[in-house]
Amino acid sequence: MSYRVIKEDDLFLLTDENGDIPKDHTYGPGLYTKDTRFLSEMTLTINKEKPIMLSSAADENYIAEIIMTNPHQETEEELLLWRESIEIKRKRFIHDGVLYEQIQLTSFAPKPIVFNFEMTFEADFKDMFIIRGFQHGEIGTKNKTDVSTSSMTFHYSGADSIERATRIEWDKVPSYVKEGEIGFTCSLSHSETETVTFAICPEIGDEKSTPIQADKALQALKDSYAEWEATTTKIHSNNDVFNRLIKRGVDDMRVLLTDMGYGKFPVAGLPWFGVPFGRDSLIAAMQLIPFRPEVAKGTLRTMASEQGKQKDPWRDEEPGKIMHEMRFGELANTGQVPFTPYYGTIDATPLFLLLLTDYVKWTGDLELFNELEENVSRALEWIDSYGDRDEDGFVEYHQEAAKGIANQGWKDSGDSIVHRNGDLAVAPIALAEVQGYVYEAKTSLASIYIHLGKKELSNKLQDEATKLAAAFEESFWMKEHDYYALALDGHNDQVGTITSNPGHVLRALMVKEDRAKKIVNMLLSDRMFSGFGIRTMAKGEAGYNPISYHNGTIWPHDNSLIILGMSKAFFFKEAAVAIKGLMDVAPSFEYDRLPELFCGYEKKAVKYPVACSPQAWAAGTPLMCTQAMLGLFPDALNKSIQLAPYLPDGIDELTVTDMAISDGVLNIKVMREDNSFKTDILLNTTGCTISTLEQVSP
Repeated sequence: MSYRVIKEDDLFLLTDENGDIPKDHTYGPGLYTKDTRFLSEMTLTINKEKPIMLSSAADENYIAEIIMTNPHQETEEELLLWRESIEIKRKRFIHDGVLYEQIQLTSFAPKPIVFNFEMTFEADFKDMFIIRGFQHGEIGTKNKTDVSTSSMTFHYSGADSIERATRIEWDKVPSYVKEGEIGFTCSLSHSETETVTFAICPEIGDEKSTPIQADKALQALKDSYAEWEATTTKIHSNNDVFNRLIKRGVDDMRVLLTDMGYGKFPVAGLPWFGVPFGRDSLIAAMQLIPFRPEVAKGTLRTMASEQGKQKDPWRDEEPGKIMHEMRFGELANTGQVPFTPYYGTIDATPLFLLLLTDYVKWTGDLELFNELEENVSRALEWIDSYGDRDEDGFVEYHQEAAKGIANQGWKDSGDSIVHRNGDLAVAPIALAEVQGYVYEAKTSLASIYIHLGKKELSNKLQDEATKLAAAFEESFWMKEHDYYALALDGHNDQVGTITSNPGHVLRALMVKEDRAKKIVNMLLSDRMFSGFGIRTMAKGEAGYNPISYHNGTIWPHDNSLIILGMSKAFFFKEAAVAIKGLMDVAPSFEYDRLPELFCGYEKKAVKYPVACSPQAWAAGTPLMCTQAMLGLFPDALNKSIQLAPYLPDGIDELTVTDMAISDGVLNIKVMREDNSFKTDILLNTTGCTISTLEQVSP
């Protein structure tokens, strides 16, 4: 299915390219909130026939416009409608929990015409897990549908004792209404237009949305996007592809924001992961810090609110652990799936600490750190106790939940942790990148605690990090491959497959320069680098497959974390090569949108069939790449900024405006001149001293 999706807050609409929700489609189109489908059918017909699509725009995530026309319609007795007599425009958007669907019909027939148009609706209230085929179980009961001349309401009594309803209202008098269908008769002269607006309101318990005038709702929505754009860091270059990548990334991040009461945070992606998602939300917020640092604050508070409190094997919950994924549907509420929330993730807890320390480095906001200090302590305790279940100094995972996830790193498919001989690794499993996250979290926290006067705690964390680094070198380095192992398995044997995972360790500055160089060389070798991106697994490995979800495909976010690490470790030229690959492939995808992942073929842009789009950490990839291009690493607590620009081929000029750092903003311009990059500081109100490292261009 080629789909169209729009979202605002916690409500999203997934349709086909015509704008319809076809009944019983296997892909699961519909109107969703709280993991429940509140519309399972919505189709438009003209005289009971499906219109012909002319254009279907999806360049905006918050509004969709579809243009159609009528087919030729006649009977043996009469002409009903000449082909292409009617222009049909469907415009839909979401505001304050209401989906607005505007149908505008314009006649281009030379004489007055009369025709009918119909809208068909159904609501099955299915749980997301059932729609996706992951789970079946006890469900509730569909009740009587209320119908009047101005509204239709579907009702459902859930197995979780929650009443749900879908209320549909319209603003014109119909020719008829019956359960699931509304018909209108239109009489139009040439160039005359008729518009009907539907307001579709999901209701959960006592939570009810009230529609307002559609034009006012749309203006309020547009105003919120204008405010977002005006207050977001602006990037402009001489390269149109890169400019479009940045705009697409910023716009996609905006539509993926949701607020559970603790501030806005990015959900993982659409259509199936519009929920709080530990590692995805944390990494996306990390990518977004140079553009919107306050999103990190909302993300941290949201994750802290659900930090593990007890030992609960059903949900893989442990005290101090940060959640993996939270669901709100009928099956979760009745305990038929463990996602309330589910905690089966090994990396969300150290990533929580990393996001907090990154946020403090950019903003100097110690108030938030003080607010979350107890959460920090509990997270550190989890890392050192439950996280290190065999007390070998490494953080490892092991699934306990019967309906949980077996592999609990970011490569969480069942075949992703595989030995060089093709055998799957057995748990508990210690992943390379997770040790890097822990090391960086502890060293970064140590520097904050020094600033707070807690020298003893700072020294303790630094000592633990130093021991971890030494143990990592001893246990993960594979001398015969000049590279680090993907993981250690349950026998503490190396999982020696060559993968992208060790690339994440670069930003931790955990390994010595000579070995960091060997990581970089491998990542940009023909085995790992396709020309368009760094693969998840090297060609030639037993598990390699260019179309496997985690074993040979290319994930933009994976590349962005590696690229930032290259920049931080002073491999600027190599970072630029990887960035150029992503720039080269972007135009191959619709609206220059980097997808969740794509296939790992050599210099070929081959789509992965079920990649989420938009996906938060894919949207954040060009944003993090911008930070890497600038070599920009602030330390607001110590009032310093490191700046070391190196632009990839194709970009000769880059301007940054209104980048929030510390208590002010930074505006800079970078230009390629002869054999180096010149940096002009246009404005610096941050109160920080800037140290600029001049880079030589190729």
